[in-house]
Amino acid sequence: MGELNRKGLRPGLYAITDSQLLTADRLLPAVAAALRGGAVLVQYREKTAPQPERLRQARDLVALCNNARVPLIINDDPELARRSGAAGVHLGQSDSSLVNARQQLGEHAIIGATCHADLALAASADRDGADYLAFGRFFNSNTKPNAPAADTSVLARARQFGRPVTAIGGITADNGEVLIRAGADLLAVVGGLFDGDPATIEGRARQFARLFATHHPLFSSSVHQES
Repeated sequence: MGELNRKGLRPGLYAITDSQLLTADRLLPAVAAALRGGAVLVQYREKTAPQPERLRQARDLVALCNNARVPLIINDDPELARRSGAAGVHLGQSDSSLVNARQQLGEHAIIGATCHADLALAASADRDGADYLAFGRFFNSNTKPNAPAADTSVLARARQFGRPVTAIGGITADNGEVLIRAGADLLAVVGGLFDGDPATIEGRARQFARLFATHHPLFSSSVHQES
């Protein structure tokens, strides 16, 4: 579990924004609510807004997340991550190469990699120095309905790489427990978190925090050591 402590990564809720759910005026209040509820990592995902607006929003989110001591990750855009001062970038299989992103952002950056349900992709990302490995989708997803399905067994098998394991795809507070028990260190959540007002978002984030406190082995081992 020591790998989770690298670069500020901790087990818990990985909050991913979506402009279809969060209009520009709702973005900051929604992320602030997720942070109050206990989100441990935030990803800014915006593919359609003009570049100046994306840069402004990313910088605003960097300030918000830095104040909460939570890393902000940029989806698919190493250059935006560099210009905004974000903690890192998440790369899909069709995005910039991990090696190029590392050269652009430096060794300090957090770089995550989409691996779908493929351990060969995970092995490649591991060799290239990914800081976390993301698998999914595990449930039906409105964000990426055509993404290939993944079985929960891939989470346990991915532990061999010694990297934090992220689960994504249709995750809610009602179905997240099985993924944590299967080996997920981070639950990446979009609609299951941000489809609501700030009070609802904060409440859902607290539900995810309780799931990790109850079921993640890092927290369980801490409880055993204290007792």
